[in-house]
Amino acid sequence: MFTDMKKRDLIQAVSDHTGIDKKTATAAVEGTIDVILANVAKGEIVNLSGFAKFAKIKRPARMGRNPATGATIKIAAKTVAKITALKGFKDIALGVSPAPKLNKAGAVAAAAAAKAPAKKAVAKKAPAKKAPAKKKAVAKKAPARKAPAKKVVAKKAPARKAPAKKKAAAKKR
Repeated sequence: MFTDMKKRDLIQAVSDHTGIDKKTATAAVEGTIDVILANVAKGEIVNLSGFAKFAKIKRPARMGRNPATGATIKIAAKTVAKITALKGFKDIALGVSPAPKLNKAGAVAAAAAAKAPAKKAVAKKAPAKKAPAKKKAVAKKAPARKAPAKKVVAKKAPARKAPAKKKAAAKKR
């Protein structure tokens, strides 16, 4: 039902939404991720208001219990990464607030083209076209693919009835 948005999908969406080329969008997305990671690694908290808070948390050593046996155990100190969704993100994700509208692919480019002043077209004589060189290429056939095997669903055998007990026969004797 839902699909995961991968990094390349995010880059394409940013490129389409902002009207910048894909190379610039890639640099912007990857640069943002790099800055967040570098600052969190230093121990700083990165707070993107209305979106998320990224932090490195140090947890102290503590005593705990083994849930299976109830025995007391010592839990070592450790450092963990913590990402907290902030109110603006939660409101949009839960449907309390409407999601921002995204520009469609090419809509920003068309809007930019409409704002640009029109240039006069200069008539140019088209150069004579050359006939394409004929190549003697041998067409290779793609290997035939096998159809995926159909799954066979095993049917359950009907439940057997337990054999009648021989108590009745034993009582008659």
